[in-house]
Parts: sequence; C-alpha cells; structure tokens
Amino acid sequence: MQSIGRKYRHYLGKFRYNPLYAKLRKHYLKEKGLETYFLRKRGLEIGGPSQIFTSKGILPIYNLMASLDGCNFTDNTVWEGNISSGPYLEREGNTGRQYISEGSSLAFAADDSYDFLLSSHSLEHHANVIKALKEWKRAVKPGGLLLVVVPDKNHTFDHKREFTAFEHFLEDEAAGVDEADLTHLDEILRLHDLSKDPGAGDFERFKQRSLENYKNRCLHQHVFNFDNLGRLAAYLNLEVLETIFVPPYHNMVFLRKGFTSV
Repeated sequence: MQSIGRKYRHYLGKFRYNPLYAKLRKHYLKEKGLETYFLRKRGLEIGGPSQIFTSKGILPIYNLMASLDGCNFTDNTVWEGNISSGPYLEREGNTGRQYISEGSSLAFAADDSYDFLLSSHSLEHHANVIKALKEWKRAVKPGGLLLVVVPDKNHTFDHKREFTAFEHFLEDEAAGVDEADLTHLDEILRLHDLSKDPGAGDFERFKQRSLENYKNRCLHQHVFNFDNLGRLAAYLNLEVLETIFVPPYHNMVFLRKGFTSV
C-alpha cells in the first residue's frame, strides 16, 4: 500500500509531526501573509501529493486552495503506485485533475494558467533543473508563487555529496540534457549512503535501480542549498520571498514570478 508520505521514507522513515510546525504556520502563513498566495486560488503540484502540505504537515495549504491539479511523469511511481489521468486525489477535499506528463514539459498547461505551483522533494530528481524551472515559471501567472521544497543533504543519503555548482545547471541547459541523463551516476554510486536509504536494498540492487532511472526517477540528480537555489532564482528572474529550513531535511523556498517578461 502506498501513502502520501512515502517519499520521506527515503530519508528518516515514516513522517513525524513536529510541534515546531505550528509556529511555522503562524509565522509564515499568517504573519508573513504567504497564505494569500494559496487562499481560494488554483494551483498545480509537480510530483505530489505531499504530506508536507496536508492538515497535519508543515505548511497545511491543501485546505486553503480552490483547486489543485497534479503532474506525475508516469502512471506508476515508486511513491504513489498506480495512478491515472483523471481526478487528482491529494486527500484534502480539493478538486483538480491528474496529468501524466514530464514535470519539465507541461504541454497541458497554457502560459500564465495557474495562480501557484508546488513542488516538494521533486526538483532534485530532474536532470535539467533550469528547463524544469522555466517551464514551471511559464505556467504560473504574473505575481504568482512557486513553492519549491528540496532535501537538506545533511540528514539524507546525499550527505557525502557536494552541492551542485550553479555553472553545472547552466551547462545542462545549454546541452539540452534530458531525463535519460546519467552524468551523476558514478558520483551517486560512490557517495550514496545506503544506510539512510533502506528501501534501495544492497549496493547491487541500488546500482540496477539507478541504471533504470529513466523508468523510476529515484536518483537525486542534483544537491541543493539556499545558495544555488538563490542563483537559480536570480537567473530566472524569480523573486525570493522567503527561505526556510525545517528540521531535519526540508529546504523551502518561496519564489514569486514578476509582472514583466524580463
């Protein structure tokens, strides 16, 4: 049986509630006014649904929005099992549609069609990060929000890896890298901490799964921190409204799309 929180089991096991979340909700959603970007608005989620946005999660925004569509790259994911085009079942009562589509190629979405976009622990699985972010930005209305959550490496199986250099993102964009890319495979096989990834099995099983990444998308192609995220935002002309580290392994960045095409 799959569950909405399965994605986090790659790091520390079953999702755990933390009393810190209530303070985060009050400070960022209420006092900082970030909930206005979601309240009675229409959004798109890449690679969801996500425990982090449920009523018991870190930022309970599912219950604020008017509707939410979902996008997953295949109809059978490691995290959600079998899914299909049709209603998007994020389990908080919203209506929306599930699309089966690459997250970096949102052919179903017209320009400026969503009020906001959510991505929790998805961007690190994309081989061409700038391509993905450009597509996400395109789909969001001017003044709308992109909420991106990526893992903090220090408490995950990536803790031995270096942060991805901004220049590497530029090289991937220029080369037109696609999701079949395995440029980082040798690094991942050498530095991946299997003790923090029990679902991956032993080294040989993990290696085989990694070689089949185009089918399963389990690899963390890139490793993020707020520095390279900030440089990506600047390159794409996205305003950084807030950055939040939520222990033990969530780096959250709120990015606002400008009102001009520059």
